[in-house]
Amino acid sequence: IISEAKALLQHTTWSVSEIAYALGFEYPTYFNNFFKKKTGEIPKSVRMAHL
Repeated sequence: IISEAKALLQHTTWSVSEIAYALGFEYPTYFNNFFKKKTGEIPKSVRMAHL
């Protein structure tokens, strides 16, 4: 899930919420918390680093 999330963050213009729903999370907040727990950074920072 993390590698797919990173790819979507870097290669699409989808919002973090849209990515969360696409990956099966019921709430974007759960996705943010899961992502931060696994990677040590928030999804938005991954996207900003790629720009």
